Amino acid sequence: MRKTSILIMSWLSSFAVYAESAYEIVKKSDLAMRGDASYSEATMEIIRPDWRRSMSMKSWTKGTDLSLVLVTAPAKDKGSASLKRQREMWNWVPSIERVIKIAPSMLSQSWMGSDFTNDDLINQSSIVVDYQHELKRKDSFDGDAVWVIEAVANPDAPVVWSKITLWISTSTYLQRKVDFYDEFDELVNVMTTYDVKPLGGRKLATRMEMQPMDEPGNKTVLTTHQAQFDFDIDDSFFSLQQMKSLRD
Repeated sequence: MRKTSILIMSWLSSFAVYAESAYEIVKKSDLAMRGDASYSEATMEIIRPDWRRSMSMKSWTKGTDLSLVLVTAPAKDKGSASLKRQREMWNWVPSIERVIKIAPSMLSQSWMGSDFTNDDLINQSSIVVDYQHELKRKDSFDGDAVWVIEAVANPDAPVVWSKITLWISTSTYLQRKVDFYDEFDELVNVMTTYDVKPLGGRKLATRMEMQPMDEPGNKTVLTTHQAQFDFDIDDSFFSLQQMKSLRD
């Protein structure tokens, strides 16, 4: 009898660990990648079968509602910026000195000609608030034990992807792989992450690859070189005026 009780308790314990809230895992994953505030410097390389181009950028985030991305190179794109405040997003195009409001219909458009959409790069934290999450199973990716979580968009949520499947590390809570599906349940893009290393006082996947499934040979690689987390930054930094005035 005692042996049976021990087995039952062991089974319940393992079930409790496995049944950790999918929402909490996704929320912790978002915090692992951005913290309460974050700053990063990265290079984005857009790869096509017959050409390549790269750009450098700096980005800032605060919580889940504020983010700002500034392009610092090449010269023709330098000064271009993207801003998110709560549910509103804008792009600044210095060559024509124009601010473009990103309407919901523009969220699926390519960001700066890359395989990342406006939604992917500017509105990343939407995965926490705009989706219902379900823990499907445990698996592994690149030698890392992961939870596989399916996230289905809430009705009328202002998002591009109707479903997202995430492979989240059980040790670091980093997103190691993400599948993006359209409203027809077709797999559109796959994001994978590599080269997990200490950066800015925490572990970070420093190389991120986005591949469109319908365009073989196409991908965009985002490599993070520097990062800082959990510092003081005022909400006023994330403003239209700041977006237009930022310099390298």
